[in-house]
Formats: sequence, C-alpha cells, structure tokens
Amino acid sequence: MCAFSTYLSQIFPKNIKEALGYPDWIIAMQEELSQFERSKVWNLVPRPHDRTFIGTKWVFRNKLDGQGQIIRNKARLVVQGYNQEEGINYDETFAPVARMEAIRMFIAFAAHMEFKLSQMDVKSAFLNGFLQGEVFVK
Repeated sequence: MCAFSTYLSQIFPKNIKEALGYPDWIIAMQEELSQFERSKVWNLVPRPHDRTFIGTKWVFRNKLDGQGQIIRNKARLVVQGYNQEEGINYDETFAPVARMEAIRMFIAFAAHMEFKLSQMDVKSAFLNGFLQGEVFVK
C-alpha cells in the first residue's frame, strides 16, 4: 500500500493550470480522455458557425477509502451546464446515480433470494448512453 500511495497526488487542484503542474493529475486526465477514445463517443469536426457550443471544464477529486486515505486521483471532463438553454441544447438530463434506499432494498432482496452479490466500479457509465441529436462541445 505504501508503494502504491507514492503514485497518488495529495494535492487537490482547483483548476487546470494547477493540475498540469503534477504528473499524477496529468495521468488522471489522460485516463479520462482515453475512455472517450475507447468508447468512440466523439468526432473532431470543423467548427460550424450556425451551431451553439457547450463549453467544458475539468473537475478534480481525490477518492478516499473508509479510513480517509487517498486511494485514487480522479479527473473528469464535464460540460458547463449553465451554457445550455432548454429546448435548444437539451430536452432532458440524466445522471446514473442510485439512491441509498434502492441499494438497501436490492441487498435485502438478494439476501432473501440467496443471490451472490459482487461490487464493481463503473468509470464511465454515461459514455454508454445514446443521444438522438448532435451536441457540439468545445
């Protein structure tokens, strides 16, 4: 565990300029971009002048274990939702988050039915969704 923790940044960057000063955060950003490439969720296109664009920003988080130790540096590229206009940029929003009540009910049902449960971390669940239209992001 000690050898692994040397590859994790203890710093929590506030912006991209600060994050680019630390190799650990650069690796986390590269992992995020490689998820986009593997999933083939974007195409680089010339900028059409008749379209509205949504900006992006990087969000940085240190993931902690139960004892409060940093176990992972996580960088996410997210769209700036405040640039969207209803009816123009989006019709609905969705965030794949389970409520605690649903998780408890699922575990109780699995115990009752004697199912075997396993846990997994999905890094990029939103990349598996389908969009009906085009979204231009810069």
